[in-house]
Amino acid sequence: MRFLRICTSPLQAPSMSRLPETLGALKRSGYATNRPASVKDEIRRNLVARLQDGAPLFRGVLGYEDTVMPQIVNALLARHNFILLGLRGQAKSRILRALTTLLDEVMPVIAGSEVNDDPFRPISKYGRQLIDQHGEDTPISWVTRDQRYVEKLATPDVTVADIIGDVDPIKAARGGHLLSDELTILYGMLPRANRGIFALNELPDLAGKVQVGLFNIMQEGDVQIKGYPVRLPLDVLLCFTANPEDYTARGKIITPLKDRIGSEIITHYPESVELGMSITKQEAWTRREDGVSIRVPDLIEEVVERVAFEARDDKRIDRRSGVSQRMPISTMENVVSNAEQRALRNGDSEAVPRIADVYAALPAITGKMELEYEGELVGGAAIARELIRRACDATLQARAGDLDTDEIVIWFDQGSALQVSDEIGLSLVRQGFDLVPGLVDTVVALGMAQRNDSATVVVACELVLEALVARRKISRSDTGSYRRAERESRRRPSGDY
Repeated sequence: MRFLRICTSPLQAPSMSRLPETLGALKRSGYATNRPASVKDEIRRNLVARLQDGAPLFRGVLGYEDTVMPQIVNALLARHNFILLGLRGQAKSRILRALTTLLDEVMPVIAGSEVNDDPFRPISKYGRQLIDQHGEDTPISWVTRDQRYVEKLATPDVTVADIIGDVDPIKAARGGHLLSDELTILYGMLPRANRGIFALNELPDLAGKVQVGLFNIMQEGDVQIKGYPVRLPLDVLLCFTANPEDYTARGKIITPLKDRIGSEIITHYPESVELGMSITKQEAWTRREDGVSIRVPDLIEEVVERVAFEARDDKRIDRRSGVSQRMPISTMENVVSNAEQRALRNGDSEAVPRIADVYAALPAITGKMELEYEGELVGGAAIARELIRRACDATLQARAGDLDTDEIVIWFDQGSALQVSDEIGLSLVRQGFDLVPGLVDTVVALGMAQRNDSATVVVACELVLEALVARRKISRSDTGSYRRAERESRRRPSGDY
């Protein structure tokens, strides 16, 4: 009789009513002969099955298939504790949480155990006493894979007691035990993760003396709790995350602990704009079902993503801190919200984001940049506006190459101007662009928009004008007014509008 099922994707656990409820029933089920020796062996076994099936390792994690994932697989196959080292917003926590899909659906423990005691090899006094008292009738409970994952964010105030455990005077008083009795232990998060996965985020933030407390579990497989002459042989997979910036900014990983970590795996940002767009599309909340319908043109998706790519290459932005993938995700959500707001105010049935909406999303951009001294002098908002223009220029270059825009520039040089704020309705904006010689014809000829689709025509026309602003052939005010570029502005550094 088989109760546990190895699966290649996250599934719900089977009904608990079909599982053995006593130690005797568990023995008769044959579970003892098929169970893995340790949690690392269990993960390895299920990982081997998943690789043989060709199933994806972690759903929702994109861009690491040829870089990070093979290294994680190697670490798990080698039964290593490992650390993910990378800048913020590189899906480190998501990867760790996805490790639970490599655990069995359910696992038997002695009922009431705080440390997930193995019914066949209990490590706590509570578990041993319960078996001595009840024998074959010892009650068994089952924990799901998600209950076997314990995560802790490391902060400077975390203590050894938080992670490992300490004496609990209240337990001693209520139970009539001596303080030296093992039953008075208040277990920390690590013992409670026994037979599971313990993840510690931002490891360098953990005080050095607390990091020392992890030595035994990583090398000898046990921990000793202060004040008790007992050791707990824990069975746990330890996973860590760290940001390279933290090594000097807030703390460091002490050398002996780093030496005990089996594998150090480097994460990274998306290596292509297309991949970044896929991640942002997956993560951004753009499907709003309680208002107007939303349609996001691919030009907007690309511009938003290129803002992050431009920021990562800008010398005025701190590269050690990085530019999180959360920037384009949050920006896209704000862009959609601004378009939604405009549609609701104007009574439109459909909201289509425009380039003007990207400017309205500045709060989602400026808050995710750590500026160098030069950047502080210019200001975050000014840099963000420049990043948007450069992103538009890069998008147009990718779509059209060296585009002949002389006719458009001449129209502005003759004194004409165009007001395109994010509050103006779609029909009025389209009428304004129709006045600019060659503008609509250009975007249609390039295949960037269909002539009868005013929404995409407007987006494409705005893109061309923003690219011309980036090249200083025309200028743009903060209110969205396009006009000729003054000679002085062409000589000024970017950042002046």
